Amino acid sequence: MQEKMQMQYMVVGFSHKNVDISLRESLSIPEEQIVPFLQEVNACDVICESVLLCTCNRIELYLSVYDTKVAKKHIYECFSKKSGIAIQTLEQVALVRLNEYAVYHIFGVASSLDSLVIGETQITGQLKSAYKLAFEHSLCGKDMTRLMHFAFKCAASVRKQTEISAHSVSVASTAVSMAAQKLAANNQSLESLPVLVIGSGEMGRLVCKHLLNLKAHITLLSRTYANAQNLALELGGDKIVVRPYEDLRVLLDEFSLLFSATSAQGYVITQDMPNTLASKRYWFDLALPRDIESGDMQSVSYHNIEVFCVDDLQEVVQEHKQAREESAKAGKKIIEAFTCNFFTWLQTLSVEPVIKHMRALAKESAHKELERAIKKGFLPAEYRHNVEKILHGAFNTFLHQPTMRLRQASESHQGDPIIEAMKSMFDIDDEIVMLNSYKCERDTTF
Repeated sequence: MQEKMQMQYMVVGFSHKNVDISLRESLSIPEEQIVPFLQEVNACDVICESVLLCTCNRIELYLSVYDTKVAKKHIYECFSKKSGIAIQTLEQVALVRLNEYAVYHIFGVASSLDSLVIGETQITGQLKSAYKLAFEHSLCGKDMTRLMHFAFKCAASVRKQTEISAHSVSVASTAVSMAAQKLAANNQSLESLPVLVIGSGEMGRLVCKHLLNLKAHITLLSRTYANAQNLALELGGDKIVVRPYEDLRVLLDEFSLLFSATSAQGYVITQDMPNTLASKRYWFDLALPRDIESGDMQSVSYHNIEVFCVDDLQEVVQEHKQAREESAKAGKKIIEAFTCNFFTWLQTLSVEPVIKHMRALAKESAHKELERAIKKGFLPAEYRHNVEKILHGAFNTFLHQPTMRLRQASESHQGDPIIEAMKSMFDIDDEIVMLNSYKCERDTTF
């Protein structure tokens, strides 16, 4: 039964658009656990391939499946088992997209049009890493490779043909911009300001770069001291002081501005750690799960401390969004075109087995009749080679027009019935998703 079903693309996701940060924290999967999680996802018979994209703003599965209903049920069970969140809750908040809408969504993610910060620079690299991890562990193959190839081409076209990335932005740069705004409101500046940065990963590196551009003085901490040292050297040492991670508790009271972006699975800063000070402090938590415990922000220990997580960057995000509105509109049109082209290309692939099979049948029939004619004495055996050439030319001439028409049909939305009829007549089965009159309508969720 399964082999008669068509492969379908599917997205099951939890992002900043539909799930708050506390729920995303519970759903977040550490990098070292992604492969086992995907192996559990792929254990379902109807799921063929999967890729997991896990960032501070989204936890999304990209899949090729044979039965969407069974696949969704299994995926919710996997997430529920991993996170402890009830399946009913997951069903209520999950974003689910199928086929053309799934592809449009993935192309939008790759092109940063679905990001919290539209035009951010990190997401394409994060998606490439997610695909690479799944591919290297044989968790995805042909289906996702085809899709990701188009996704990255689409992202490159959006960057090249629009102004959406004219000024490099990211969650890190947005957080630094927001910090600058908060300081300016109190007549302060980042220039020469001592700033504490916790974490030496990609997000920490970006935070440091943007702070250095504004001439801040950075004290850097990392659970791996050597990583902090290497980052300081990479970014030009003299403006970055590396301190041992064990100094964190003491350092919390020495800085008015703090950025934390570690990959820790528990809190790095707990409510009992800071002392009450008269001066105002701004802490930016860019990690998922969050680094800073924020259960009771009215507690005495958090007096005069404002804590911001990635979901709190909206005031700066809105400025970016308005500035990039025209580029975003142009980008969406590019994504629509790439989505149409992707399915047209897939359908073109689906017609080749039909053409190949037709030609094979014609050749087999011609050779069969030739052998019968020689066996019955209708034709001398020494004429075999010349007659083969004549027959080959005859069936090539006969099949030329039908072959051209089939290829033309494969590039149009009206070609589905023709191709499906030919596949049925010649008993050809494949796993290609047909267009089904897909019109590439824009998904208004972007």
